[in-house]
Amino acid sequence: MNRTEFVDRFGGVFEHSPFIAERAYDDDLVRGEHLNVDRVHAGLVAAFRVASDEEKLGVLRAHPDLAGRLAIAGELTEDSAREQAGAGLDRLSPEEHQRFTDLNSAYLEKFGFPFIIAVRGLGKDDILAAFETRIGNSRDDEFATACEQVEKIALLRLEDLLPST
Repeated sequence: MNRTEFVDRFGGVFEHSPFIAERAYDDDLVRGEHLNVDRVHAGLVAAFRVASDEEKLGVLRAHPDLAGRLAIAGELTEDSAREQAGAGLDRLSPEEHQRFTDLNSAYLEKFGFPFIIAVRGLGKDDILAAFETRIGNSRDDEFATACEQVEKIALLRLEDLLPST
């Protein structure tokens, strides 16, 4: 697989951040004929982890709010739309939607990036509970947690794209 093919296939695994796939390829972290989930994830994560804090912040900021305006307008990426729908965030009551909106606003104001959680396997109540807990974190702790969640989201997306072995 050449660089263009690799970036085309995996450039969206880290939300709107193809530079992660570009760097992983350029740094020879993921070359070869037999790519699998573990190998590609390790290479992409290695590229993400050596990115500057400003670049990581850009990756975090590329993520949409949960049940936010992009979801309402139908402007989420295909992956994000599927993930949020799987967690039931496309079927919120008006009160639940307002709670998400309020938490999204408070979180973004406090941390400077949206709340990020790998929603696969979670329901709206699980997500709200995590939201309400994590909003009390320090910025450093929450930045680290958000980065961990981005890496987990990448793994889940890769599992949809590649064989595990």
